Amino acid sequence: MTNTAPTPKPLAGWRVLVPRGGPWGDSVAADLRSKGASPVVAAMINFAPTADAPALEAALARLANGDFDWMTVTSATTVDVLSAQRAVVPPTTRVAAVGETTAAALAAAGYHVDLVPSEDNSARGLLAEWEAATQGAFPLRILTLRSEIAKPLLTEGLRRIGHDVESVVAYRTVGVPVPETVVQDVRNGLVQAILVTSGSVAEQVQQQLGPVPESTLIAAIGPQTARDARAFGLRVDVIAAERTAASLIDSVARVALSRAAATQADNS
Repeated sequence: MTNTAPTPKPLAGWRVLVPRGGPWGDSVAADLRSKGASPVVAAMINFAPTADAPALEAALARLANGDFDWMTVTSATTVDVLSAQRAVVPPTTRVAAVGETTAAALAAAGYHVDLVPSEDNSARGLLAEWEAATQGAFPLRILTLRSEIAKPLLTEGLRRIGHDVESVVAYRTVGVPVPETVVQDVRNGLVQAILVTSGSVAEQVQQQLGPVPESTLIAAIGPQTARDARAFGLRVDVIAAERTAASLIDSVARVALSRAAATQADNS
């Protein structure tokens, strides 16, 4: 009987900074471990209630009353807000999710999902498919829920088409200081990769950890996040092919394999 050596995992020996905690952070950490990495979970952002709670409460009351034809949801955090507020989405109101992650969060919270962009998981992608998905019907009454710092791309795009759009801030994003040990590990090159999942995270990485050593891979979850990161002065080394955590981890694993192959070639 011949013993074959187990195939090494692509991220063996890599410490990867996961910038969000909670269920998302736990899930990503588990996926990283399955590929051999040692995840460092250090939440860099958190979410605070909207500064205009009465406006949100009024909008959700109108939602429950069936006053909207559609509601758009652009993040899993917005779903957390809907759940916390015990928001009721009547069957007459259709729900558009900006991407698969948000759609999964809506389904897990017990809400129905009627539209997810098939190609581009972003506000731009949702706009591109909107008229076909709604058979060109307008004016529709639409509730758009967003974070305080989100660019109103979706709201403005829907208004340009001619829809009646009510845009409400569902939450605020605030920075969270990471432990000093994490700061020192990054500065000393002891973290091989940092996952950047939003412009807010990019801002905190640059403020708290910058300048990040050149040897540390900075991976962005999508093109918009990469643009936001660069606007904050944070370089981006790789961009996920799809706007999902799984694709983000895969992009890091590919670089790790490439670096390992290059090192092996140099040593042979």
